[in-house]
Amino acid sequence: MTPKLYSFWRSSAAFRVRIALNLKGMKFDTIPIHLSKNGGEQMSEVFSSKNPNRLVPLFEEGQKSIHQSLAIIEYLDEIQAEPALLPKIAIDRAWVRSIAMDITSDIHPINNVRVLRYLIKKLGLSNEAKDEWYQHWIRVGLESIEKQLSHDTRVGRFAYGDKPSLIDVCLVPQLFNALSAKVDVEPYPTLMSIFHECMKLPAFIDASWEKQIDAEGSNPVAPPQK
Repeated sequence: MTPKLYSFWRSSAAFRVRIALNLKGMKFDTIPIHLSKNGGEQMSEVFSSKNPNRLVPLFEEGQKSIHQSLAIIEYLDEIQAEPALLPKIAIDRAWVRSIAMDITSDIHPINNVRVLRYLIKKLGLSNEAKDEWYQHWIRVGLESIEKQLSHDTRVGRFAYGDKPSLIDVCLVPQLFNALSAKVDVEPYPTLMSIFHECMKLPAFIDASWEKQIDAEGSNPVAPPQK
């Protein structure tokens, strides 16, 4: 039975899982869950019965399901060892996880759709103030990751050597968000170099916004290419 991925085309977390599935060469069916229409399809009784967190992604394999993007990705890495997304060396594996979590635990959650919606609807922030919040926390996070990667000898064409790792899987969706929000990415040359390497690969291209069956608009943000 082909696994199902409940996804939204612009969800960073779902984007990560799409990349990982593509890198592994695993077939999957995408089940679109629109995060805004009709109050958000993730809030429906049908979906919330599958995932009480009411978030995407949700990976469903037969009668079993996994939520949380990193848990899904590590599961994929465990059931199909190659290409490995985590290093074999324990200290390097911890380092890769730590950078990935800088993105998934520190940058992304406070810029999530439900947080931004709360800022506007409940706290009364203007769109301009909401955008400033969004851009500020992206800049803070990317600055930290740039510093960590810019002088680390483990960095190669990609964030860990010359093959994509969990860092790249998490970094690319976050940079899509930065570019969409018109954040100046010039201060992050290491990150953008990695980004451009990733975006040469079909696994990343095919997982990107404009390639999704639920993509909206004729020209979603297209990251610049070198």
